[in-house]
Amino acid sequence: MTSTNQTLLAALQTSNMLEIDGLHAWEFSLGDDHLEIEAIDGRERKFWRFSLAQVQAATFDTQLQSWTLSDDNADHRIVCLSAFTPSDDDADEDVDVDDASGRD
Repeated sequence: MTSTNQTLLAALQTSNMLEIDGLHAWEFSLGDDHLEIEAIDGRERKFWRFSLAQVQAATFDTQLQSWTLSDDNADHRIVCLSAFTPSDDDADEDVDVDDASGRD
């Protein structure tokens, strides 16, 4: 979970999943001057874009363990998450079937 002593910008840099307004974001990107988030709500694609200033102004709610990020229209609740990502490196997983079974 997110630590209260960091900024949303720092939390985003170490997260690989987001939840925004209760929706799991299937894609997000943090550029030099903006944050873009995409999510699907049923059949509807939703898209948010926040400026760097808006990201830096976000506040952390310790009780809800989430960030409040405001744009020109509304406040949005963001949860930064980190998920396990499997490695594409198959070199360590190449195991001889005979060796794995204990047969010689």
